[in-house]
Amino acid sequence: MKDIQYEIVKEIAILSTSDSGYTKEINLISWNGKEPKYDIRSFSPNREKCGKGITLTEKEAGNLLASLKKELTQ
Repeated sequence: MKDIQYEIVKEIAILSTSDSGYTKEINLISWNGKEPKYDIRSFSPNREKCGKGITLTEKEAGNLLASLKKELTQ
């Protein structure tokens, strides 16, 4: 199985913290040396493990932002 490498290029925000210390974060992450994407996922304390998440291109992140602004102002 191929090792997955990631580099957090920019820390944007911690969205929540669970009782176990896991954090749900949004960051700009480069996966396997590729172009960085916006990434939402959970991390264990000290970022030793990460959970399943979602990656978004800049355009997708913009679409998500516009959709959430519309939804949350209704």
